Amino acid sequence: MSVDPIVRVVEVRKVFGLVPVLDGVSLEIRGGEAVALLGANGAGKTTLLKILATLLRPTRGTATIAGHDVARAPEAVRPLLGVVAHGAWVYDDLTARENLRFWSTLGGLHTGADELTAALAGVGLERAADARVRTFSAGMKRRLSLARVMLARPRVLLLDEPFAGLDQRAKKWLEERLEALKAGGAALLMVTHSFGRELGVADRLAILAGGRIALETPRGSLGPDDIQRLYAVHAEEAS
Repeated sequence: MSVDPIVRVVEVRKVFGLVPVLDGVSLEIRGGEAVALLGANGAGKTTLLKILATLLRPTRGTATIAGHDVARAPEAVRPLLGVVAHGAWVYDDLTARENLRFWSTLGGLHTGADELTAALAGVGLERAADARVRTFSAGMKRRLSLARVMLARPRVLLLDEPFAGLDQRAKKWLEERLEALKAGGAALLMVTHSFGRELGVADRLAILAGGRIALETPRGSLGPDDIQRLYAVHAEEAS
């Protein structure tokens, strides 16, 4: 795990109209580390991801990726990021292979045919490489989205409900891939509503409530019931 944080969020505030969604959020993530961000619907989890992904500007405060300010230098930040949104961000009318080629070209990557094939094989989609994505299940689309991210080898991976819609086999596959990215030095921020197995990849837990990080703690040996109790206490205190 790297010593200096790759992701640094300092007193970030985001207001929509007159409504503060984030109100002084601070968080750091180092390379080789995964943080699971928990919170109720509307707590601001996805807003924070969008700020880090350079899709929203903070109203106040700063957020940096590898030292680059996400608001002031988005063009320097974006090549370092991999984003797996709640939606898969893939094109239904293209094949799996065409999707990867399109995203590779858009990202300025020089990806050869063998690399595309290897990326699809890595997510178990080699047999569906030339099938239109409209025929894919939600789990297959999520795996294709991960293949796109893995091609880019991001330093920071932002995931919004990455395990949603996956069966147990697909969840196990995703856990293994996320552990591999961590082992390679990537920093992961994962938004999830789950208190169970999906948190197994997390090194730390952060609970977002009342516009702030209400609790940040190592996951350690915390089980699902322990996490649910912590969530209930700290989310209630912040509300």
